[in-house]
Amino acid sequence: MKAVTKIREEKIRIDSSELELKEKLVSLDRVSKVVKGGRHLRFRALVVVGDGKGHVGFGLAKAGGVPDATQKASAMAKKNLIEAPVTNSTIPHEILAKYGASKVLLKPALPGTGLICSNTVRAVLELVGIRDILSKSLGSSNRINVIKATMVALTNLKKPKETVTETKAVEDKVNETE
Repeated sequence: MKAVTKIREEKIRIDSSELELKEKLVSLDRVSKVVKGGRHLRFRALVVVGDGKGHVGFGLAKAGGVPDATQKASAMAKKNLIEAPVTNSTIPHEILAKYGASKVLLKPALPGTGLICSNTVRAVLELVGIRDILSKSLGSSNRINVIKATMVALTNLKKPKETVTETKAVEDKVNETE
C-alpha cells in the first residue's frame, strides 16, 4: 500500500461556532531562540479540538506564556477543522498516510476493540469520535508530524457507498411513485 502524502480533495471550510468542541492539550514545550542578548524563552502548545461527531482540527502556536500559547493554538485548531467519515464508531477503510518522516497506518476494527494506537494518534481519534480502530505509527515519532499524518489520513478517507439493501429500498420508492 502506498502512503498518501497530500489532501486529494479541496478542503471545505467548517464553521466552528455551530459545534460543541472539546479541547485536548497534546504537548507543551519550552523553546528558546538564541539572540545577541541571550536566550529568548517561549512556550509552544499543540492542541487538538473536536466534537466527537466527525469534526477535528489541530493547532500549533508559540507565545511568551503558557495560557497565551494554548489559547492561540486552540484558536488555530478551530480554524483548521476537517470532516472525517465515521461509520459504526470506526473508519470505512484502511489508509496509510505520511507527513515528513512520520507514517501512520489506520485500520478499521470490530466494535469493542477500542483505540489501539499511540497517545498522539489517540488524541485526534478520540476527539473525532472514533472508538474502535487499529493503528501503527511508523518512522519518526515527532508529535507534530504524527498528528499531521493522522489528519492527512482522516481527510483522505472516502465516504462509504450505500449498501445494496438501501439502494433497493430507494428503487422501490421510485417505482411506487411512477
